[in-house]
Formats: sequence, C-alpha cells, structure tokens
Amino acid sequence: MTLTRMTKLYKLPDTISTIGLRPITKEDCPTAFDLLNNYLKKFKLYMQFSLEDFEYWFSMREEIIDCYVVEDPDTHQITDMVSFYHLSSSVLNNPKHQILKVAYSWYTVSTKTPICELMKDILIIAHKKNFDVFNCLDIHDNNIFLEELKFVSGNGSLKYYLYNWLTKPIESNEVGIVLL
Repeated sequence: MTLTRMTKLYKLPDTISTIGLRPITKEDCPTAFDLLNNYLKKFKLYMQFSLEDFEYWFSMREEIIDCYVVEDPDTHQITDMVSFYHLSSSVLNNPKHQILKVAYSWYTVSTKTPICELMKDILIIAHKKNFDVFNCLDIHDNNIFLEELKFVSGNGSLKYYLYNWLTKPIESNEVGIVLL
C-alpha cells in the first residue's frame, strides 16, 4: 500500500463529534467512579476502585493520564467516560526521532454515546496531542470497535499472571482489568 493510500484510509476527522465530551474534573469523579464500577461488575475479572483510588488514577495528569467524560447538555449528568495512559518509548539510533509517543486505551464506559463514536473521538484527541500510536487490548467491550476503527492486531498477546489469585479460565472479553 502506498503512503498516500494509507494516509487516506486511516485519516481521522479534524473535530470530535460527541457533544459534551470534555476533560474530567474533580467534581465529576464521584459520578464517573460510579459509572466505572457499575460497568466493571459485568466482567468475571475486574478491579473494584475506591473513590480515593479513582480520583488518583483518573485525574488528568500531563504526560501520564488523560480521562474524559461526556456531560449531557440537557441534564448535566455524566453519561460516559473514556481514558488512556501514556507510555512512550525511546527510538534508538535515529537522528530525526528520539521518542515514540504511545497512548494506551485504559477504561471506557459507554452508556449513552455509542462506543465507536466515543473511541473515534478519543483517537482524534490523541492525534491532536501528537501521539504516534494508540494501542488497545481486546478486553472489555473493545471488540465492538476494533475492526470498525481499523485497529490492527499486534504480533503478540497479553497474558496476566495473577499471583495468589485463583481464577477459572476466562476469555478476553470477560476481563475487565487493565494492569499498569
């Protein structure tokens, strides 16, 4: 595939489409915390956050965490949330590029906004923040959007080794935890 064709195929819109999508604030945390914990209960393996943990982990921190919520313009209720973390890599032996800026999808809760729309918007946001790559695991409900948004499979698979945890074998779509 030529670079021109690839650029055209993977081009994102210039602007987001989700009305009310904005960075999370401290005031949003209790509602977003409830949204996330209620969502995670549907999985066989998940992390139960405390409000204190949620505020720590999901607060916007430059070069570490990005978290966004969707506020309904009519009711002013938080209906959805989406987050990603930053984990850049050094580029070795390249005089032009020193850092590969990588975003990793973290937790996404879609109750009102279709998940494909929400993820497309977070891809646009990450692109505007000059990320080079956006990675996403095939856990949670991510399989709903991976193909439609043109994510490609990597060359490996992630395996968790859970010390002192007794679990039965589970499929990736039954996993609701992302370990950092």
